[in-house]
Amino acid sequence: MPKRSLRSSMLARRCALAIELWQANSQGAQQRLLAVDAFRRAARLALYAPLKNEVDTALLFEAARQAGKQVFYPLVCGNRLAFHEVETLGQLQRGSFGILEPCPVDTAVAYPDFDLMVVPGVAFDLRGHRIGFGKGYYDRYFAELTQVPTLVGLCHDFQICTELPAEGHDVRMHYLVTEARVVQVQEAVTGRR
Repeated sequence: MPKRSLRSSMLARRCALAIELWQANSQGAQQRLLAVDAFRRAARLALYAPLKNEVDTALLFEAARQAGKQVFYPLVCGNRLAFHEVETLGQLQRGSFGILEPCPVDTAVAYPDFDLMVVPGVAFDLRGHRIGFGKGYYDRYFAELTQVPTLVGLCHDFQICTELPAEGHDVRMHYLVTEARVVQVQEAVTGRR
């Protein structure tokens, strides 16, 4: 299935989720990620603010802050992402594309040295590939990194496909985490393939 068609069908399915199912899936996926050793070891991590029934990350944020971890959220700066440390979720305000972003933005760091990044996506495959909203923000961000941190695709289980169309420069996820399972993508050990 072409990327555009797959993106449309996955977004429609995700947007149609009942609030109760979204909450249950979000709770389950976050609990599974909290048990992953790479998350527990990470001192600096990036999360995202959910949009259109993406799996929530608030539980991850609270657990990370209680454990003394530094937590960063992305903000759109032109055609790039920059990241800003967030100490309370109240620091997030509606920004680009209606997504909650850190505010103020004056202390944003373009390329912090993350241990782990939780990455949003519309679809993922079992090889660790992802399809986003199609704007390329995360792809451009990954391309600028000299070292890719542990990448986690956090999603609803139905968002995992057997195989997605991929390109040679695509950066793969190391883990896929859903309400039903944790998939460690063995081939993605270095982050690039």
